[in-house]
This record gives sequence, C-alpha cells and structure tokens, in this order.
Amino acid sequence: MGPELVDAMIAVTRAAGTNVEFIPCEAGATWWEANGGNSLIPQQTWDLLDETDACFKGPTTTPGGAGSPKSVAVSIRQKFNLYANVRPTRTFPNTAKPLGDVDLVCVREGTEGLYIGEEIKLTDDVYIAIRKITRTQSSLIARYAFEEAKRRGWKRVVPIHKSNILKQTCGTFLEEVEKVHHDYPDIEVWEYHIDNIAQQLIKNPQIFNESILLSTNLFMDVISEECSALVGSIGLIYSANIGDSYAMFEPAHGSAPKYAGQDKVNPVATILAGAWMLDYLGEKEQAKAIFDATESVISEGKHVTYDMGGSAKLSEMSDAIIAKLE
Repeated sequence: MGPELVDAMIAVTRAAGTNVEFIPCEAGATWWEANGGNSLIPQQTWDLLDETDACFKGPTTTPGGAGSPKSVAVSIRQKFNLYANVRPTRTFPNTAKPLGDVDLVCVREGTEGLYIGEEIKLTDDVYIAIRKITRTQSSLIARYAFEEAKRRGWKRVVPIHKSNILKQTCGTFLEEVEKVHHDYPDIEVWEYHIDNIAQQLIKNPQIFNESILLSTNLFMDVISEECSALVGSIGLIYSANIGDSYAMFEPAHGSAPKYAGQDKVNPVATILAGAWMLDYLGEKEQAKAIFDATESVISEGKHVTYDMGGSAKLSEMSDAIIAKLE
C-alpha cells in the first residue's frame, strides 16, 4: 500500500509545480524479510538520508516479536533527533464528525519513553520495560508545543501525564513544561491525567479546540489515535517529525498490507503530509495549493474513498486533486 500512496503524493506535488527532487529508497519489513540484519533500513538508504534536506516515509510494516528490529519511523526519529511528532487534527467540510467539529494539534515527544525498546527478562515470570524520560527532550518538546501555539495564535497548551503514579518520569516532564511556560506567559497550561483526558475527548472534545495537546511518546501515540477518530478517519491525519535540522513527513496511519494493490485506500493523509514537506522546504505556495485543492475535493464529496462515505478509488481521488491544481 505504501508505494501506491507515495506515488500519488508525488504526482500531486508535481502537478502543483514542485522543484523538490524525490529519490526513492527502500525500508520496512518486506526489504528486511528478504535481506535480514538488525535494521529495517538498508545502509544505502541511511546514506541517502544523510544527503537530503528532509525525507518522506510512506506506510511501512514493522514486524513483531522478540529480536525483530525497531520500526522505520522510530529509527529515523532517533538518528536525526526528530523530537517533535506533530499531528494537526481538524474536521474537514462535508465529512463525518462523530462528536462535532474539532481543531487541535497533537504534539508527541518522538525519541524516548517506552519507544527506546529496552526490555529486560528478570525471570521466566517477570519482564520489565524501561521508560526513559530526559529533561533535555522534555524541554525541547515543551518548547515546540508553546511555539506551535504561538505560531497559530492559540492560547492553550495541554500537558498530558500520570504524575500521581509515575512521579519521577512524568514529574520530570511536567517540571520542564512549567520551566518553558515561564517564557510564554500569555499561553495557558491545562494539565490533564492521561485517563481523564481520554474520557474528556469523548465527553466534550470542543473544549480542546485551538489547543496544543502535549505528551510523552506512548501517551500521545494513544491520544492522537483517539483524536483521529474525532474527524471520522485516520486517513485524513497527516503528520511531521521535526528536529532542529531535519524533518520526516508521513501519514499518521499504518501500512494495512491487506489493501496493497487494490487502489482503495484514502490518499489524503499522504498527500497533505507531502504538502507539509513542501512548505518545510520553502515551497509555501505549492503547499497551500495542494491543501486548498484537497479540501475542495473533500468538500464536494464526489471523488472520496470508502472511509469517507464515497466509492472513489485511491487513484480517482488523487486525480481529482490533480485536476483542481491544473
């Protein structure tokens, strides 16, 4: 499914007049199953990434089980210190809105937490996973969240934690959020426990409109998935992984191998992640044109995929977006 979506994204960016050079490279379970090794990313791909200004990751499958490598996304985030995983989440016109209109941004620390993948077998009965939280990364992701609120003209950052139980790890995260908050006195901070906000997002999601939801790696992985349901389909959620000198862009959804080759899945998240990459690389006009064309196709509702209540194929929806650009 990944190559189909990436091809559609590249076709749309070219229709918008991009000057970005796309260099295809391999990664993921399919490559690893054929070649083996301790990484899902071949050395040739790593060498290419070192020479680029940004990268785009299509959906890739991560094998499970002890001894299998960490995911492509986690590997790239950790190598390039892409500490900010960012998912804008807003209701599009003429789409399902199960609990009403929402407009928020999920900001997730992307390099540590349980995703360091360190687990220890103590006995045949006892296994421990290490949750790594550092002041350095907590401060970086907190500052990104406040800066994102400032860029958007929003007045609220919502740190999500469980410091009543995880007193040192979540406690440290919250301390760093509060330190950064001192530099942004015009922005409110609403602290929420992870279990409470999971409930509040269903009970009354609109109270979080124009808010930056901020948390550690696993907590925000879960909460951002919940938020995607509020707009009717994770196929609409585009994302970026941003560091100080590099960025990776990707759709928020997984690889869904069962749909590979069926020309079926929603291309919006992939196309808009590509548009965001153009914006990051300085092509702001082309990026805006893609966002506008995509929103227009969604609003019309004539060429949308099954998850959005339509019957269009992946290629038909992307062709409709291209038609708007031309």
